[in-house]
Amino acid sequence: MGPLAGVVVLDLSRVLTGPYAAMMLGDLGARVIKVERPDGGDDTRTWGPPFAGPPDSQESTYFLSANRNKESIALDFKATDDRAVLDRLIARADVLVENFRPGVLDRLGLGHERLLDMNPRLVVLSITGFGHDGPESGRAGYDQIVQGEAGLMSFTGPDAGSPTKVGVPIADILAGLFGAYGVAAALHERNSTGKGRIVRTSLLAGIVGVHTFQGTRWLVAGEVPAPGGNRHPTVAPYGAFKCKGGFVQIAIGNEKMWRRFAPLIGVAADDERFSSNGNRVTNYDELERIIGQTLAGKDLEHWLTEFSAHNIAAGAIKSLDAVYSGEQVEAQKLIIETEHSVLGPIRLPGSPLDFGAGNRARHLAPPLLGEHSDAILRWLEDGAPQGEESAPQGEGGGGG
Repeated sequence: MGPLAGVVVLDLSRVLTGPYAAMMLGDLGARVIKVERPDGGDDTRTWGPPFAGPPDSQESTYFLSANRNKESIALDFKATDDRAVLDRLIARADVLVENFRPGVLDRLGLGHERLLDMNPRLVVLSITGFGHDGPESGRAGYDQIVQGEAGLMSFTGPDAGSPTKVGVPIADILAGLFGAYGVAAALHERNSTGKGRIVRTSLLAGIVGVHTFQGTRWLVAGEVPAPGGNRHPTVAPYGAFKCKGGFVQIAIGNEKMWRRFAPLIGVAADDERFSSNGNRVTNYDELERIIGQTLAGKDLEHWLTEFSAHNIAAGAIKSLDAVYSGEQVEAQKLIIETEHSVLGPIRLPGSPLDFGAGNRARHLAPPLLGEHSDAILRWLEDGAPQGEESAPQGEGGGGG
């Protein structure tokens, strides 16, 4: 069932970053129990359109994107009986994922130290918007706000007058990925110490953590990055060019490739303006003009074939329908099929990790609100060893 089979994850988070982290753990075989409020559940259950399913039972495609391989139980944290169930789940879990603002869990009597008192082996993943301390720790963590505040939008887009966000909620996703990575490390550490720990990250930290060469441009070289559209700031030629029928992208990452590429656009490889990567970056306006004029004369398929024949790194800009119908995506098993309780057979983006024979054997469809409440309560009553189940994960119709 995957490398994390037997691990029980309690997902108290909502919207995207925490649910994404929990889903990653579920993809690796962990049993993920999503705890939702009874009056509507996760906020994203209402986010749309698009929705799917019959008019009286529509499902948000946004919710479907971040909640595969989970079970759902509906609990009101302020109701005495439900709180008792939550406490028992905490005691049985290996991992707890939460993305409340700092202080919210404390007010509920579930602060981090209290969680470790209740279950000393518990690994707690806590994700916030701007971090757990510091002058801005209380700020709400909305993805687009953090993309701007963390600098990403300042060097993304066509020019300085058009700051642009990434086309997916990348701050949420990165914090979720880093969080799942931290949980895996803490579970490994627990094998030696027998003790859990608190793992903290934030949307701000996730974006700063992937600044890479843009960060060192400022920290080391003192240069503030600016947006350059599809140009690469340090490599040329590297970008998207219009041709008949679409755009072709090229990435000339070394001098050997440049020498194969230059004749194709009618330029001498040792032309002094372009004879080194530094010269090409300096004279990119002229080089871009030459490339653009040349590539505009023929269609996309011609250039893809020509560049492939000369071992030039190139590709098209595909729409998602083309991506998901592509042979390579299918060969890499990047789409999973599962059976949803309302929608029937559905296809979802799959895990980006491949463990060969150690992959998860089957996938659960994103659950209906409270779909597995009865099965989870029976599991608690049975007193089975931690990580084992008394009922199939798919009971209630959510199994794939």
